[in-house]
Amino acid sequence: MSDGIYSQIVGVKGKALFVSWPVDISLEEDSADAESPEDTGLVEAFDFETQKVEPWIDHVSEIGLSADAQWLIYRSGQRLRVIKADEKHEDRGEGDKPNRRSGWIDLCRIRAMVDPISEWEQIFKEAWRLQRDHFWREDMSHIDWQEVFHRYFKLIPRLSTRGELSDILWEMQGELGTSHAYVMGGDLRQPPSWSQGLLGAEFAFDAKKHTYRIVSFVKGDLWRKSSASPLLAPGLHLKEGDLIWEINGKALSPEMPPEACLLQHAGLEINLVVSDARGKEKRAVVVKPISSHQPGLYRDWVEGNRAYVHEKTGGKVGYVHVPDMGLSGFAEFHRGFLSECDRDGLIVDVRFNGGGSVSPLLLEKLSRRRLGYDSTRWFDVIPYPEDSPMGPMVALTNQYAGSDGDMFSYAFKKLKLGPLIGKRTWGGVVGIWPRHALIDGGVTTQPEFSIWFKDLGWSIENYGVDPDIEVDIMPQDYAQGKDPQLDRSIAEVLKIMQDYPVVKPEAARKKE
Repeated sequence: MSDGIYSQIVGVKGKALFVSWPVDISLEEDSADAESPEDTGLVEAFDFETQKVEPWIDHVSEIGLSADAQWLIYRSGQRLRVIKADEKHEDRGEGDKPNRRSGWIDLCRIRAMVDPISEWEQIFKEAWRLQRDHFWREDMSHIDWQEVFHRYFKLIPRLSTRGELSDILWEMQGELGTSHAYVMGGDLRQPPSWSQGLLGAEFAFDAKKHTYRIVSFVKGDLWRKSSASPLLAPGLHLKEGDLIWEINGKALSPEMPPEACLLQHAGLEINLVVSDARGKEKRAVVVKPISSHQPGLYRDWVEGNRAYVHEKTGGKVGYVHVPDMGLSGFAEFHRGFLSECDRDGLIVDVRFNGGGSVSPLLLEKLSRRRLGYDSTRWFDVIPYPEDSPMGPMVALTNQYAGSDGDMFSYAFKKLKLGPLIGKRTWGGVVGIWPRHALIDGGVTTQPEFSIWFKDLGWSIENYGVDPDIEVDIMPQDYAQGKDPQLDRSIAEVLKIMQDYPVVKPEAARKKE
């Protein structure tokens, strides 16, 4: 079987078979019934004689071809099937039961005897070879990689669990002193799963009423069930200060807080007895607890920062946060940037950025220079080029921004888009391409793609990017709800704006 999309083309007599997937990207994770994206592949056949393409097999995850090109094996989710390679698949009534006629393989019949020590030795050797063959420097950063092998391999017979093998792999790869050398997954013993249901609110015990009062809500995005507090659902009419008396028939008390009643109830409907702040108008409501506060708290933090910046600048300065340089970060950037770039100044916050690969796309947008406007009599003016920042910018970064977050921070400075404020970034910019699975399903990553800049060389790795203006957030600042880094960015962008005139066509008309 192949390892990924890059090798999903095979040749049979007179035809080329290839797998394609529909473009279907969404950040919405509320639907648990959605089809797995990897199961939506379509095998198509290109006929060299007719020069036409026709569908061959649907609902495919990946394909492989036998050595004699006579048989095609394909995976559909967690199932495997073997069919004739040169015959178009048609349902001939075989059904989907495993047998020779249908081609489906009964994986439940497979039995394998595993000698843990032998398997761990093979996994160790494989991880070591993958680093040897794919690490970004052929000289392994002047590390004697053969000596590293012998140093750690002799520990394998002393291991007692797969988790200890993972520890050894971490230590071995750590000898390279390079970022992104990860060890993930494998045949690990799984701990018990105790999902905690959450109501998206902060509670405080009311001694007089002897129950719990709602102090605040996690507002999040109200249209996303996984983000906002379920207590804010339409029709509930709950507000801060209201009381919660019972959850699923259990009376709340200091010994029975809300969390204790919600264990293993994430995503399940529960019954609450609630009332107003006086304890009057008790009523029963039904809600569905969420499993995490993180999405909602993140949204509240971003919107709180944006509102703070608008308030402190009289609405003249915009605010955008980019949580990573992947799908979420790309969406979050445009969610903020498209509405904030028309303000007189802009703060781009990449603190806590988890990295990715889209920083060049964001920098292209931020590097646009507003040269003019398309102006009409009856409609508002349109910037030229569109979605270009109106005024000066500053960027915020910190020690938790890494990988492509490092690179964005450096490029923002190098392109002279504005001053960089905060703390020195993480310092890990040798990227990875996780595509080689180990025999037990685990994965180790090989730092393969290092970044070189003309004036810095390779030096961002293991150091990071220094800000132009260093500002720390002390523990007492957190305790008091203060953000000195954001305050300094506001002060800096306002100072730059004093010498940065913003002119629109309306002003030009008034002079005529």
